[in-house]
Amino acid sequence: MKLTSNIFENTGLIPSTYTCDGADINPPLSISDVSTSAKSLVLIMDDPDIPEGVKKSFGIEVWDHWVIFNIPPDTKEIKEGIEPKGVMGANTRGNLAYGGPCPPDREHRYFFKLYALDTMLDLQAGSKKKEIEAAMEGHILEKTELVGRYNRI
Repeated sequence: MKLTSNIFENTGLIPSTYTCDGADINPPLSISDVSTSAKSLVLIMDDPDIPEGVKKSFGIEVWDHWVIFNIPPDTKEIKEGIEPKGVMGANTRGNLAYGGPCPPDREHRYFFKLYALDTMLDLQAGSKKKEIEAAMEGHILEKTELVGRYNRI
């Protein structure tokens, strides 16, 4: 299974259009080689490079920017600025939407993680990443990721 983007390479720089300094819309993504056994996909975009102060004030280790589950497994692309079909989970701010990179201190890495599952998740819109990850346990067929970087210069 592969997850790519035509606007940044793996470990490359995410253009500012897709961040809080630009239009803050999701980047285009391409999905390929998904297992024929997959019943759904999960996409999580998170940032593990948040400052210690943010970790303490929010009580988190990773900032969740985008959480979507029950994406149809035949999805081949996620268009720029358009949420894919599926169920929106809550990001760290509590929004059911994409929240682009907006690092407060230095360059951060943003992990776009794609999972193929052998089931649909029986969760409500607004579920948090921890709930989704718990429901995914024992159902992950494949995982891939695409990493982008961004710094507010």
